Amino acid sequence: MCAFEAVAVELTVSSRISDPLSRDGKADRGLASLLAEVRACRACEAHLPLGPRPVLQAGAAARILIVGQAPSARVHASGVPWDDRSGQRLRDWMDIDATTFYDESRVAILPMGYCYPGRAASGDRPPRRECAPLWLDRILKQLPSIELTLLVGRYAQAHFLGSAGSPSVTATMAAWRAHAPRIIPLPHPSPRNIAWFVANPWFEGELLPVLRRSVRDLLGI
Repeated sequence: MCAFEAVAVELTVSSRISDPLSRDGKADRGLASLLAEVRACRACEAHLPLGPRPVLQAGAAARILIVGQAPSARVHASGVPWDDRSGQRLRDWMDIDATTFYDESRVAILPMGYCYPGRAASGDRPPRRECAPLWLDRILKQLPSIELTLLVGRYAQAHFLGSAGSPSVTATMAAWRAHAPRIIPLPHPSPRNIAWFVANPWFEGELLPVLRRSVRDLLGI
């Protein structure tokens, strides 16, 4: 090989190594810009009793996506996703600590509605419907590394599973193997659902071990 050919090969190899880094950098910048847009969103302002405060987390390298319902009043106050008792139970289900959970380069967290929707007669109101059409697909396109999506609660399950799911969370949960390993539906971890957890012991005995193993494998923990 002549000197010119050697230099050409070296440059070609170098470009193959540097291009992914360049693309990742552009992806990070593109996602950061999009998240800034989402956090500045005021589309539902007139309908939000505490005003708008979109709460979400995402990084271009994240391998796990958690899709929930909408922030609670406590999460609205702190601005930290799943910063409540439901979040503690969800982390227990995944068997990860808060540091890992809140590492946006590993775990992305997107609710179906980004702002606290207010109280209803029993629990919180449903997520605002404006959020998903405005933002969800755009954000998902910026998350190319997702290998496991956790659909927490019926609103996320209805949106992502469509006709492959069921209007009943219990029926969707019973068929969880049909969606695994890339998608795992979960009941909402709210303390209000304790009776469901007690009535369905298979959830802890059969599904959670699979969930925890998948999380460990993807996060390397």
